[in-house]
Amino acid sequence: MIFLIITIIIAVALYIVARTTLLGMTFRVAVKAIANNKGRSFLSMLGIIIGVAAVIVMMAIGQGSKESVRQNISQMGTNIIMVRPGADMRGGVRQDPSSMQTLKMEDYEAIRDQASYIMYTSPEVSSSGQVIYGANNTNTSVYGESLEYMDIKQWTIEEGTCFTEQDVQSAAKVCLIGQTVAKELFPDGGEIVGKTIRFKSMPVRIVGVLKSKGYNSFGMDQDNLLIMPYTTVMKRLLAQTYFSSINCSALTEEMTDQAIDELTTILRNNHKLKADADDDFTIHSQAEMMETMSSTMDSITLILVVAAAFSLLVAGIGIMNIMLVSVTERTKEIGLRMSVGARGLDISIQFLIESILISVTGGVLGILVGFGLCQIATSLFALPTSIPGWSIILSFAVCTLIGVLFGYIPAKKAANLDPIEAIRYE
Repeated sequence: MIFLIITIIIAVALYIVARTTLLGMTFRVAVKAIANNKGRSFLSMLGIIIGVAAVIVMMAIGQGSKESVRQNISQMGTNIIMVRPGADMRGGVRQDPSSMQTLKMEDYEAIRDQASYIMYTSPEVSSSGQVIYGANNTNTSVYGESLEYMDIKQWTIEEGTCFTEQDVQSAAKVCLIGQTVAKELFPDGGEIVGKTIRFKSMPVRIVGVLKSKGYNSFGMDQDNLLIMPYTTVMKRLLAQTYFSSINCSALTEEMTDQAIDELTTILRNNHKLKADADDDFTIHSQAEMMETMSSTMDSITLILVVAAAFSLLVAGIGIMNIMLVSVTERTKEIGLRMSVGARGLDISIQFLIESILISVTGGVLGILVGFGLCQIATSLFALPTSIPGWSIILSFAVCTLIGVLFGYIPAKKAANLDPIEAIRYE
């Protein structure tokens, strides 16, 4: 809509100028000159068309991918905060964070009871292995969580119910399964809730089936998982007393920074760390991940756009060459116009107008081609595309600039011709 309005306004303005001023007469002469050489003019525009279309498509794919990533991360919760063990130095050797045992039950309870900027909290322990039902089996990941994990990660149960607080307290052998696991273990469908499966050597009863989330932006299948009470995984599967992480959810996305500061204070006090001691934990937020991904996508988009923009430079050089040829071919015409009173400025403006018309017309056609290619990319290849409105304005500005810059030399050459020598030119 914006593109259509801008085009109409420019067309009306050009029409008024063309009908009412001396500049308008020059404009009509330039249009006639372009019309008399349709093939050559179109070939000159072709470089601009390809260049603008390429820039539009690259920007649309980049912007669409960025929005898709943001949407996927938002589905996981934009106010999620993840607390993980931090790497430690022992004997001059930095330890693997996954082997650290700094997050204990006391930390979870302190966060749950003391944090005022945290809405939900869930300790997490995880493992991976083979899950079996009858003759069917598949490899999956198991996550030990509390009930609040469902709210933190915005999981929805499609069939059955969630495990209860009593299940958590008693370390019950119950689980929720993702859609991928359900399809692998129960390919014939039927009633799944209530069936008993085995994860490694432990029998587990299915109490619910999770609604599908599909693949995330990193290509991971979010439905290939089991969720059990964290006490079950800690006591019956892993026999450990520490957590691999603690997942939290801030009251709002805007309060994430305050929540992180509060978590840092609580954990440092709980771990009795001195003021000059480094944290033995790390805290990351989903908002940080979103910002990082957005920054990465912006950088990739910029590289693609710059690469595509080089074709505009080549197209501008092509326009300059064509205009120089045009000046040479029309030397006698230029001499006749100057002999009847046309100034060098008038001649220069005429060739500048021709150059700008070629580049701007090519830009308009390039935008239309870019729109069409974006629709094809979306419908045939399922690529996310989103054309920002400012890219249309930028395309017009760049095309006009190309017309001025690469039309200046031919225009200057035409304006500097000697009228008498020009008339004699054969």
